[in-house]
Amino acid sequence: MTVEIVDTFPNAVTEVEFERIPLSDGVHLSCRYWLPADAAKNPVPAILEYIPYCTRDGTAARDEAMHPYFAGHGYAAVRVDMRGSGESEGVLLNEYLELEQDDALEVIAWIAEQPWCDGNVGMMGKSWGGFNGLQVAARRPPALKCVVSVFSTDDRYADDVHYIGGCMATQNPEWAFVMFPAMARPPDPALVGDGWRDMWRQRLDAMEPWIMPWVEHQRRDAYWKHGSVCENYSDIEVPVYAIGGWADPYSNTVPRLMAGLDTPRKGLIGPWGHQYMHQALPGPKMGYMDEALRWWDHWLKGEDTGLMDEPAYRVWVQDSIRPATCHQERPGYWATESVWPSTNVQPTTQHLNNGTLDPDAGVEECVSVCSPQTTGQCTPFFGNGGEGGPEDPYDQRSDDAASACFDGAVLEEAFAIMGAPVVMLDVASDQENAFVCVRLNEVLPGGESLQVSYGILNLTHRNSHEFPEALEPGKRHTVRVQLNDIAHTFAPGSRIRVAVSTAFWPIVWPSPRPATLSVFTGASSLCLPAREPRSSDADTRPLPPPRHSRVHPTSLRADSEPGFVGFKIDRTTGVQSFINRSDSGTKVFDRHGWTTRVQTDYRFHIHPDDPTSACVDLTATETYGREGQLDARIEAHQKMSCDETHFFIEATLNVFDGEEPVYSRQWNKRIARDGI
Repeated sequence: MTVEIVDTFPNAVTEVEFERIPLSDGVHLSCRYWLPADAAKNPVPAILEYIPYCTRDGTAARDEAMHPYFAGHGYAAVRVDMRGSGESEGVLLNEYLELEQDDALEVIAWIAEQPWCDGNVGMMGKSWGGFNGLQVAARRPPALKCVVSVFSTDDRYADDVHYIGGCMATQNPEWAFVMFPAMARPPDPALVGDGWRDMWRQRLDAMEPWIMPWVEHQRRDAYWKHGSVCENYSDIEVPVYAIGGWADPYSNTVPRLMAGLDTPRKGLIGPWGHQYMHQALPGPKMGYMDEALRWWDHWLKGEDTGLMDEPAYRVWVQDSIRPATCHQERPGYWATESVWPSTNVQPTTQHLNNGTLDPDAGVEECVSVCSPQTTGQCTPFFGNGGEGGPEDPYDQRSDDAASACFDGAVLEEAFAIMGAPVVMLDVASDQENAFVCVRLNEVLPGGESLQVSYGILNLTHRNSHEFPEALEPGKRHTVRVQLNDIAHTFAPGSRIRVAVSTAFWPIVWPSPRPATLSVFTGASSLCLPAREPRSSDADTRPLPPPRHSRVHPTSLRADSEPGFVGFKIDRTTGVQSFINRSDSGTKVFDRHGWTTRVQTDYRFHIHPDDPTSACVDLTATETYGREGQLDARIEAHQKMSCDETHFFIEATLNVFDGEEPVYSRQWNKRIARDGI
């Protein structure tokens, strides 16, 4: 679907490229904002996006595509860099700190007091900005009237990049590393003035790899409960519009917020990956800003847009499709529900028998599974943000071959589900530590295996993520594995498959030793949330087409080096590596001459027979500067490995201005494994 570029709006737009927001402790935050040209005479509501990704370069194009659009439709659109990021003063020591929320409260109050603002503020954001929108709403600043939260989570432990089902996600070290060199970025002297070197030095002196505390807290303790609004949904009293995508890791948040919040709310889940939906893949795309404007107009201007008269929950029910590494579009249809959970969804149970899924439980038998450590390579990996490559599901057949599979009968008619599939497993392990991965696949008539959803459970967390319990080898347990929410139609002629494995790399860290699980068939089952298409689905309002405002041009000063995404096997050692290597090339922002380049080489190594061979080895070189002013180069490296009892973290950071060394430091940390 073609995205329309919009140049003309109902209101003329004025941009303020840089302004400082004073905080009570003396720190100033950098903001860039757009206003209707007459806002000083006719104040308007404001929309805040508050993230650490640098208005000068990191999100400049994304900001320009969205915020002028809001301003052109009668809003002050304010994009603020958090403390210690971009051109904001201070240091950023970790994500979602209480200080981050405290600053946001002051920012919202500052915005509400500006002569161009009528005192009403909405907050929006994707990912980090979606997280802190919910977190700040729970703090109840008086001027904040509503939130749009896109691709976010309400549960920092169980449903973020850190831990999945009590297992450590490999995204834990990867995301920590993304922020490692980013926090060493210098501010632009053209904006902050002669004090830029002091600001830069303050950031460098405060540097600590975030991965260390993230690995130290392996249980759902107070560290993770902070900022998890699921701990008390009632803290949020303002209306919330939650948006997710089936190709994004954060799709589960939307149905939980719909069920947990006791405030006006809307939920929308499309086929999208981790990008605003006027840009996201897979399609169909939609006009995010136009949809958000209906929300803002209702809650910030008091206009009846009809949005709140429509069904509260809307999801894209994906049709069956052949597996591919990149889907430009996912066929399907929109379905709506007035409330969630819905009585239109009925549980349908199938029993795991010896290799089959059946309506009735068969004779109890024991099926053993001990998967190679490389099992999991066919599953979407949070690497390209839903834009193809490792994000879309591969054909699952090679992973199915390394798993215990249970297949249903050939479907005579279409079968649709909406919600979270649940598998109850009667299992025993031969090790004290083990985890189980359950994938729900659709086996097509041609034999291809399409992943529909998956769930993971660390079996030491079978009763609690806060209080792990070692397994007694050989003892049977009945465990509940909840898979990710999904809306999907299994096609006639297909089979439903449940695939059970004991490894899932490179998605989660392996158990300390290879584990063999005994799955007792006849005593294990699959519960699917069945929902037949309804006539009301066909009457669903079309979503607005994708469009955005024009982005300022950039030039490429130096071409990028060839990238690579995929698996390689060392034929001598047998070690398999997932590699994601990229290079942005040297980009120049034509308006102000700021240049950037980001080169990364991410490698996830493991031997199929040895879980202690797991290693995440990450390297990045980032450059920032302006000709004749500065030439900053940041060289970062982080490596995480393990043995049976400990994790090992090594990190180095070297920073240069031209060829002159500015900063150099190394870190080494040994952290005991705690049921992981």
